[in-house]
Amino acid sequence: MLIAQNISLKPFNSFGIEAIAAYYSRIDTAAALEELLQEPIVQHQKILVLGGGSNLLFTKDVNGLVIHNQIRGIHIIHETNDTIYLKVMAGEPWHELVQYCVVKNWGGIENLSLIPGNTGAAPIQNIGAYGVEIKDLIHEVEAIQLTDGKKINLSNTDCAFGYRDSIFKNELKNTCIITAVILRLTKNPIFNTSYGAISTELEKMKVSTLSISAISQAVINIRSSKLPNPSIIGNAGSFFKNPIISKTQYLQLLKDFPTMPSYPSRETVKIPAGWLIEQCGWKGYRKGDAGCYDKQALVLVNYGNASGADIYELSTAIIQSVQTKFGIYLEREVNII
Repeated sequence: MLIAQNISLKPFNSFGIEAIAAYYSRIDTAAALEELLQEPIVQHQKILVLGGGSNLLFTKDVNGLVIHNQIRGIHIIHETNDTIYLKVMAGEPWHELVQYCVVKNWGGIENLSLIPGNTGAAPIQNIGAYGVEIKDLIHEVEAIQLTDGKKINLSNTDCAFGYRDSIFKNELKNTCIITAVILRLTKNPIFNTSYGAISTELEKMKVSTLSISAISQAVINIRSSKLPNPSIIGNAGSFFKNPIISKTQYLQLLKDFPTMPSYPSRETVKIPAGWLIEQCGWKGYRKGDAGCYDKQALVLVNYGNASGADIYELSTAIIQSVQTKFGIYLEREVNII
C-alpha cells in the first residue's frame, strides 16, 4: 500500500490553495481502502478524507493522513418499470454522473447539473440546487468505519438529512469514509422548472418539448453565467448557506428592506445569502488575490496566490457585516481545514 509523504494538496482542491499533507494515499477500490486501514501507520494518524476537493478551504497544512477517495464505478442494482436503483461509487465526479443519467433519461438529478465535486460528498452536504435536494433521491449510503474497517449501510432515515446537513457532518463526522451512494431515480421524469430562472432560460433556449436534457442544459447555462470555472479562478462554489429565519424576523426586516427576496415555508423563510452579501457592498470586492466574485456575491475566489487564511479572513468580515446590517448570521457551507 503506497503512502506518500509531504505531498502538495494544491492540485486537489478547487480553491487552488497550497497545503502540505504529512501523509497521503490515493484509493481506487474499496478493497484498497480496507487494506490501507489495516496499516500500522494509519492507526496513529488523524485522517482527512478528500474527494473532489470542491467544498473545503485549507488554512493550514495537514498534520496527518489524507486519504484521497477515487473509487469509481456505476452499477444498476435493481430496476422496475418505473424506477432504477443506481449504485454510484464515491469517487465518481458528480456532474459526469448527472450527464450519464440524463443520456439514459433517468430523472431526478438533472437540476443538480454542474455542481462540482464527487458523488461521495453529495450525502455529506445534502447537496441541492434549483428546487431539488439529494436527500429526496438517496436510498442508501455505504461506508467503511475508520476505527475497525467495518462496512456499514445507512438508510435514508439513518442519514438524518437537513438543509446542507447530514449525520456525516455531526455524529459520524471523521469516523467513516463513504464508499458508495445508492440513488433511486425514475424512468418517468417529473420536470421541476419552478425554481430560480429555469423557466426563463428554457424560453431563451426556445425549448418546445420539455425534457430532463433541456432542464439540465438550462441549469448548466445559468450556473456557467454566474459561477467561475475553478480551473481558471479558484473557488468552492457557494461559500455560505442561505440563512433560514423566522417569519417574525422576516416581517420586521421587510419594513426596512422591502425588496428583500425570500423563499417562505410553513414556519420559516429562507433568504438568499448572495443578496445579503451584495447589499453590504461586498460583490466584486478584492483584497490582494482574495475576493468576492463580481457576478455572484455568494462565491469567494482565489485570483491566484491567496492563502486559505486570506479567504477565511474575508469570509469573517462578510459574516460580521451581514450580522450588523441585518441581524442575520451567515454560516459557512465550505469545510474549513
